[in-house]
Amino acid sequence: MSLKSTTQVAKNRYQLEVLVDAEEFEKAVDAAYHKESKKITIPGFRKGKAPRGFIEKYYGDKVFYDEAINSVYPGALEKAVDESKLEMIEDKIDFDLVSAGADGLVFKATITTKPEVEIEDYKGIPVTKKVQEVMDSDIDAEIEKIRNRNSRMVTVEDREAQNGDIVVLDFDGSVDGKEFSGGKAENYTLQLGSGQFIPGFEDQVAGHRSGDEFDINVKFPEDYGAKNLAGKDAIFHVKLHEIKVKELPQVDDDFVKDVSEFDTLDAYRSDVREKLVKDAETKANDEMDNKLVNTLVSKLKADVPEAMFENQINEDLRDFSYRLQSQGLNVKTYMKYTGQNMEAIRKQFRPEAERQVKFRLALEKIAQLEKITPSEEEIEKEYAKLAENYKTEVDKVKSFVHKEDLVKDMSVEKAFHLVRDNAVVAEEKESPKTEKKPSDDGINSENSPKL
Repeated sequence: MSLKSTTQVAKNRYQLEVLVDAEEFEKAVDAAYHKESKKITIPGFRKGKAPRGFIEKYYGDKVFYDEAINSVYPGALEKAVDESKLEMIEDKIDFDLVSAGADGLVFKATITTKPEVEIEDYKGIPVTKKVQEVMDSDIDAEIEKIRNRNSRMVTVEDREAQNGDIVVLDFDGSVDGKEFSGGKAENYTLQLGSGQFIPGFEDQVAGHRSGDEFDINVKFPEDYGAKNLAGKDAIFHVKLHEIKVKELPQVDDDFVKDVSEFDTLDAYRSDVREKLVKDAETKANDEMDNKLVNTLVSKLKADVPEAMFENQINEDLRDFSYRLQSQGLNVKTYMKYTGQNMEAIRKQFRPEAERQVKFRLALEKIAQLEKITPSEEEIEKEYAKLAENYKTEVDKVKSFVHKEDLVKDMSVEKAFHLVRDNAVVAEEKESPKTEKKPSDDGINSENSPKL
């Protein structure tokens, strides 16, 4: 194989003319004969037993060319791209056959490449690092979380249900005298005041005792997800089985001994403060890095091919799909729940995909300008680290993580370290405007996790 010529035909589009020599093409044609001849019947020969010359005389001397071209083309193109020193990206490839015969194969392939990139003033970027000051109220709130995790549920017998209680109940709903899907349940656990049910339902459970049976009258919101119920009046027959409250432990030395390795509340609070300070520093660094990323993206000068953005969206969608699977869902179900189609989801992913692509291009250019590359020792350490993460042997990691790709990833990481180390950082201490007040009632007011 040899690269005959390289011609730029458009921005980030190059046409490569490639020659596969006669010997290599003949081997591909012969391999195609051995593969395809099993399906061919020639008069006078058993199926699959006809010599190549007879088949070519019967069907034409180019009968095996399509199969031969398809088999030799990918490897020939890959070698040609390597020889051209171009960085091809995944995109539509235009293929044109120039000639095929005893002299070999000549074809033209038009590919999309990474863009030419310019970036300046990436050293000395001014950036503000805002570190959140840890207040006593933050420590109280963190301890309150631990307190809630160590709470226990206690059944209440001597009073009516009230806001914040957890109730166990049966309910059977109807609209215009008819039951509807999802309107019936038994032994359902509900926290009053959580806003889990439609407005008015939880308020009307409050005031009743265990064992009570009663009706609740509510109206579905006009924008309710199920169109057949939106704006409709509904009646729910309810039987209240049990009322429970969350009993929280007293925060004292005994509590500290139960939830930590410390013996006193003072020592425990000091440790919580230290961890919160560390978390605040990490968050501040992450936010500062995010600002540096945005600045680098804004400094990038490049005509980025659309295919690079689309490929990044595809990659991000695959990651998103894996995350959904870990939650027992898939993209199709997600679209049904959210009322979105794939076009809308791709549009939602677009801004971050553009940012990722431009950030990577900026770092690759910086690594090139600064001649940044990891040492062999650093590469081996990275392979060892990956092997530990994957719980496998280093040689296996090397078989699926190519050294060239690893070197590129390590180089761009080093390039960002260079940008960060040379940034002009103005550090600010930031105090919260209002102090958090921990609650002792145990009411969980946090929203349900969102995808």
